[in-house]
Amino acid sequence: MTESLSIALFTHSVNPRGGVVHTLELAQALQAQGHAVTVIAPARPGQTFFRPVAGDSECVFLTGEPAARLADDIGLRIHAIEQHLKSPGGLLQRRRFDIFHAQDPIGANALANLRGQGLVPHFVRTVHHLDHFDDVQLATWQERGYREADAVLCVSPMWQQRLRHSLGRDCGLVCNGVDLRRYRPLPGPGDGALRRRLGLVPGGEVVLCIGGIEERKNTVRLLHAFAQLRASRPAAQLVVAGGASLLDHSAMARDFQQALAQHGLSQGPGQAVVVTGPLPDADMPGLMRLASVTAMPSLREGFGLVVLESLACGTPVVVSRIRPFVDYLAPQDARWADPLDPSSIAQALSQALDGYDPVETAATARRLADHYDWHVSARQHVAHYRRLLMCGASASAVACDAA
Repeated sequence: MTESLSIALFTHSVNPRGGVVHTLELAQALQAQGHAVTVIAPARPGQTFFRPVAGDSECVFLTGEPAARLADDIGLRIHAIEQHLKSPGGLLQRRRFDIFHAQDPIGANALANLRGQGLVPHFVRTVHHLDHFDDVQLATWQERGYREADAVLCVSPMWQQRLRHSLGRDCGLVCNGVDLRRYRPLPGPGDGALRRRLGLVPGGEVVLCIGGIEERKNTVRLLHAFAQLRASRPAAQLVVAGGASLLDHSAMARDFQQALAQHGLSQGPGQAVVVTGPLPDADMPGLMRLASVTAMPSLREGFGLVVLESLACGTPVVVSRIRPFVDYLAPQDARWADPLDPSSIAQALSQALDGYDPVETAATARRLADHYDWHVSARQHVAHYRRLLMCGASASAVACDAA
């Protein structure tokens, strides 16, 4: 069974988040292997994907003002995707797909609705990580997205095992990857201009955090750790980049500002702390090269693509001593920290800065890139897709898919 597949990939937004990056990289690798891919995501009018998309793409434009309540906004997104596919002249009438694959609960719930109406035969759901929601409706949608899928995939053994043992759901395993053509240690022509634009001190040490100010990213404890680091490195800067999210992180933003005031740290270009917000995709490799260390002391992760990308740029990393990091990183690949202890994070940052070895970092990056490769991931996905198609869309398809 070697014929090309027509694949619809659904992601939750057009903004730069790990799951969206995974979707676009997967689409590119699948397209390169001869499959026809369409990437679908909800967006506000005027928005486009943050980077070019291989194959076809469709933005499902949301009308009206964003809902004040998150559950209402998520409901609108689910409904918009469903209508975009099934309406007269919609995507299902214009194209035929062999595989429908959602990377998040939004697309998964829209596809579950459509399958219930007999409009799609099956769907696949990738679980990157699961969140805790106090809102009952959000929690219900999250659970429904993987419980009703005909096949579930995970990007780390941790989440694969967690869904199996705690939630009774068997899942297949697929890998993430790193694009070594983009993420490399050689300075790029725009690196100097990026340094000046962000206000990075020439010759100063830069601690980089990617993902914005969020509870899951542990940004406030990282700031406390950075304040400790500054006691011996007064010229160091903390750069917090990214942060495009559908979730409300305003409480963490307030805590972050309070911590800045507590430590007497200034924020802004040329200051101790630089918060950039989302940056153009073209800036990301240069930003990682400009960093002295990338800090990812997360409380919870699906995988942590930034780790692979930073190492490929020649930048050492600090990570939490938790899964999934301990599953795919050897002890010498990173500096390790207790994410609940700012002093431990500060010590790991200091060790990474003092013990940086470019030869060792390059060797680590090459070894990881040999295993975590988008083209390998695409082949793994296709194997799961074909297994699902052979088994048929039924409860037994899950066991077949995970075999």
